[in-house]
Amino acid sequence: MDEQIALELRNISKFFGPVAANKDISFSLKRGEILALLGENGSGKTTLMNMISGIYYPDEGQIFVNGKPAVISSPQDAFRYKIGMVHQHFKLIDIFTAAQNIVLGVRETKRYSARRINEQVGKIASKYGFEIDPKKKIYDMSVSEKQTVEIVKVLYRGADILILDEPTAVLTPQETEKLFAVMRAMKEDGKSIIIITHKLHEVMAISDRVAVLRKGEYIGCVNTAETSEAALTEMMVGQKVELNIERPLTEHARPLLEIRDLCIKNDVGSLAIEDLSFFIRGGEILGVAGIAGCGQRELCEAIAGLRKVESGGIYHEGESIVGLSPKAIYEKGVSMSFIPEDRLGMGLAPSMSVTDNMMIKNYQDHGFGFRPRSVDAGDKSFRAAGRRCVNAVGGFFDRHWAFVNRRLARSEAKRVIEELDVSTPSTETPVRRLSGGNVQKVLLGRELLNKPNVLITAYPVRGLDINSSYLIYDILNRQKKAGTGVLFIGEDLDVMLALCDKIMVLCHGRLMGVVHAEKTTKEQLGLMMAGALDLQEEKGKQMGVAKDTQIGEGETWNE
Repeated sequence: MDEQIALELRNISKFFGPVAANKDISFSLKRGEILALLGENGSGKTTLMNMISGIYYPDEGQIFVNGKPAVISSPQDAFRYKIGMVHQHFKLIDIFTAAQNIVLGVRETKRYSARRINEQVGKIASKYGFEIDPKKKIYDMSVSEKQTVEIVKVLYRGADILILDEPTAVLTPQETEKLFAVMRAMKEDGKSIIIITHKLHEVMAISDRVAVLRKGEYIGCVNTAETSEAALTEMMVGQKVELNIERPLTEHARPLLEIRDLCIKNDVGSLAIEDLSFFIRGGEILGVAGIAGCGQRELCEAIAGLRKVESGGIYHEGESIVGLSPKAIYEKGVSMSFIPEDRLGMGLAPSMSVTDNMMIKNYQDHGFGFRPRSVDAGDKSFRAAGRRCVNAVGGFFDRHWAFVNRRLARSEAKRVIEELDVSTPSTETPVRRLSGGNVQKVLLGRELLNKPNVLITAYPVRGLDINSSYLIYDILNRQKKAGTGVLFIGEDLDVMLALCDKIMVLCHGRLMGVVHAEKTTKEQLGLMMAGALDLQEEKGKQMGVAKDTQIGEGETWNE
């Protein structure tokens, strides 16, 4: 075997019942190489990497590490072969510090010393250009900091082969560049890296070779310098895909949701949004651009009724919804859906099935059967006492049906699976067992079932393959054509310029301006995101400024 081969897979197959997640896959990873692994959502990428990292065991085939057969039946086995995996969903304990998470599970020959551990973590960080505070708690960290902890954790264990599953999915462009600089430093140090990503421009920028999977089968491997984004897309999908985003024009975009002089605090009590005013209009996609942490998450949560508003107003068709819970907003007839950034932690219940997640938001609409009757306080019978006990549980049965109709929810789940092409063994599969892209499809499908007239989407294509991403863009455009007002928070400025009608730019919680997408540039947006260009101060003087922070002349809420 070639001495330059760090890892080789031969005829690897993995089955889950009758479903072949991976079938007869063979490819290799060279020393000091960055290999990109591409494929549509559900193509078997993560399953394959889980076998290399010891989470799964292959049903067929063999793995070779440095030319020798390797038996990897647990993550500990993988570490013995100097293999480490950074998962898309972080495996960290929030109440522990970075250093504590890094050394957790490591058998130390010396007595545990916080000072010594911090020094070792610092050496790894300085060697590869990481920025990390070993004493900082995980719950106080940004997403990029958590990812840094995960990478340092596998390096601390001596990993020479690193697997990064969607490492840029939750990073800003600036953070992505920092990560790529670290990856190049690790490559120069002789590390071998497999990166799973759906972002083709990142593949072209960072990888040496690209391996492609399709429906669990290995399609081929090409040198990055000898291919193109269009060619890679065709390998993934099996046919040519038009990489064009439609932007349909709407005749009249009426105001649906007004944000007026809004101030919101973040989790540490600082102002995340300051004096923000804008409109979400029906039949229009309004993009929100800004560096991570500039208030996008807090803004979405406040509109959805999940975060307290310090001052200012939120009005749906002229009626204030400030201070109302999501349930109260829904009961007032406000048709609003929110697709959060944290799809598993906040949007869905990971351990519940696709079917159950369909009805988790409005299970009252799926009810049937009976409501327990109230019991007279003077009734001392054993049966009555039991009935009173049931009635007392959270006051739940005072308002809701005792049973839910899963038949309706199951039909809704089947509809979402079919229309959004969700790859899942069945409607009863827990969503935590689905790939990240398929989880996103389930969440989006459930929200669209409610037929919202205001749709708030935070990074809706994060973790999705190129084909699925364009499916989502098409769905958003269909919502737009139906008169829905869409608030689109994204990270890809090229997509925002092509998809959105207007783009609102935030910098440190302040509005820099609202511009027409077709009349602006990435450079202008970048300057606004950095705070170097404030169109609010130059209103009427800059080309492409969209003056929609107030209802236009002659407009009313009832138009």
